[in-house]
Amino acid sequence: MKSALRLLAGAALAAVLSSGFAQAAPFTAKDMVTLDRVSDPRVSPDGRWVVYSLRTVDYEANNATMALWMIDLKAKDRKPTRLAASDGGANSPRWSADSKAVYFLSGRVGGSSQVFRLDVATGKASQVTRLAKDVGAFAVSPDGKTLVVSVADRSPCPTLVCTIKQAPDETPKSTGEVHDRLFVRHWDAWANGDRNQLFALPLDASGVAGAPTHLTQGVDGDTPSMPFGDDSEFTFTPDSKAVVYSVRIAGKTEAWSTNFDLWQVGLDGQGAVNLTEANKAWDTGAVFSPDGKTMAYRAMKRPGFEADRWQIVLRDVATGKTREIATDWDRSPDTLAWSADGKTLYATAQDVGQTRLFAVDAKTGKVTAKTGAGHVGAFSLTPTGVVYSQDELASPAQLFVQDFKAKAMPRPLTDHNAEALKDVDWGEYEQFSFAGWNGEKVHGYLVKPANFDPAKKYPVAFLIHGGPQGSFGNLFHYRWNAQTYAGAGYAVVMIDFHGSTGYGQGFTDAISQHWGDRPLEDLQKGWAHALKTYSFLDGDRACALGGSYGGYMVNWIAGNWSEPWKCLVNHDGIFDTRFMGYSTEELWFTEWENGGTSYDQPEAYERFNPANHVKTWKTPMLVIQGGRDYRVPTDQAIATFTALQRRGVDSRFLYFPEENHWVLRAQNSVQWHDEVLGWLGKYTAEK
Repeated sequence: MKSALRLLAGAALAAVLSSGFAQAAPFTAKDMVTLDRVSDPRVSPDGRWVVYSLRTVDYEANNATMALWMIDLKAKDRKPTRLAASDGGANSPRWSADSKAVYFLSGRVGGSSQVFRLDVATGKASQVTRLAKDVGAFAVSPDGKTLVVSVADRSPCPTLVCTIKQAPDETPKSTGEVHDRLFVRHWDAWANGDRNQLFALPLDASGVAGAPTHLTQGVDGDTPSMPFGDDSEFTFTPDSKAVVYSVRIAGKTEAWSTNFDLWQVGLDGQGAVNLTEANKAWDTGAVFSPDGKTMAYRAMKRPGFEADRWQIVLRDVATGKTREIATDWDRSPDTLAWSADGKTLYATAQDVGQTRLFAVDAKTGKVTAKTGAGHVGAFSLTPTGVVYSQDELASPAQLFVQDFKAKAMPRPLTDHNAEALKDVDWGEYEQFSFAGWNGEKVHGYLVKPANFDPAKKYPVAFLIHGGPQGSFGNLFHYRWNAQTYAGAGYAVVMIDFHGSTGYGQGFTDAISQHWGDRPLEDLQKGWAHALKTYSFLDGDRACALGGSYGGYMVNWIAGNWSEPWKCLVNHDGIFDTRFMGYSTEELWFTEWENGGTSYDQPEAYERFNPANHVKTWKTPMLVIQGGRDYRVPTDQAIATFTALQRRGVDSRFLYFPEENHWVLRAQNSVQWHDEVLGWLGKYTAEK
């Protein structure tokens, strides 16, 4: 199966190879940002249809639009069709229980995100909600009579919209904002008093929503969670009479707490009950079995640790008793889904540089991998199998369908970028391993340059991933894409050092309080292994690049391992770990990683602090920062640039005022790559 999946996901590559190299072209940053992006497949309950989202970019206008596409899984040709209801923009498709309608979000009326309903038989769409504020996420009850929406509104507000009207002469002239607790800013936005809250709206026979009932009145927390939560964090009970949601009620401790709990509340908003109060760590993602007797959810065990392993917990709805399953499976499952017969739970999980779909027997806990090499980004079960999106290092995401009962091989459903990529010469890639810190096996990837000639020597881009609990695995990344470097003539080396995810929780845990020694040893040994193994790597023309934790590591390398590198690139990286403990927003992260607060554990913060090694900095560095990055605030980048300039080290500062921790706008991304590749070219050009 593994080889078959690789062939399917690499269909675009095969097409290029079969056409010969005469017309082959390198992959560029502009190619990357203008690709159509497939996401969020949703199979109808009757198994006939799959609807999904497709993101397209207008590069000149520097914006993107979302549309809905549908495939008839019963048809022989299974040809994707764009739904006319997408005109004006559409996203987040969700099926009605009877498979007769698709609900979705659109801002086509007045620019406000509202819920719409598409009648599958007629193809006509109608507006469901007309709320005064944007709908962020929603769910439709199993009986089709109720809609629950998430809306950002003022926490103590008794109705959907709170307004304070003032006479013109009473409008304050001052602009000061007062805060009395942390999270004054989070990710890329300043606090304004709004909370993501849930409201229930009755649906009439024609699908129009009635007056809302506040389900989370008085809840001091966000549902879904900020900044990346979605509708997987709330769900209806099977009888459609209540909603179960995940929320962190933390008050002034919110900035250093990961204690999310599952709560159940009736549709009248009364009598909310905490179902997971005993666990002081993270609980989320409730899904009910088809017979309604069991609620499955994911739970962490260590309070304050966001990268703990997710456990699968089953709760008996009648008795409230819980049990964990697959306790000896040393992987961290993502969103759960029940099979139609209620015997199996499906989930994706990172696994040794891949992200696979797994089946977990609900009774025995036995785990079976259902996909092979590549990255499964999302999936939706059919009555007999699954539809899923999958990408690889040399292939953007496309949809595949697999029938488990027939034991059939997966088959491709989409190929949206075939024309755009037909002449691209991808860099070939392979995974390798070596003995890293403590003699333990560490994995990495090598990506060859486009138009590879084994007789040549190539400059190297040494990419260091962020997180640090993350991975540069076998996936098609839209910010740190190895193929953009391969297309520019670089070989790419990426090491999943200790702390990376998908190699067991012990491997992930190994980096905490060891940011500067264990991962550095892995990077050093991985670089030595790559040079020894791949003779075409030019070790005298190599630059190291990283973002977030990878940017921290670039700063740490500047003072502790600068010898191999002709240049460095630091994107949104930490310069001063001690000040990071006071200036970042999600304090649980820095406090877990350093064993406590910066005032209780000052030695831990200083042990691997790049700021303490500036005196030895000498390698040219490009520093990049987003102005709305509140995870690693701008002062960290300015301090890095100041240190370089004051030391007389050749350096450059690229600043994006409107970007956050990531560079998301298409033209900004191209500028980012132009600057980075220009910097690498300056120092790796052949003499």
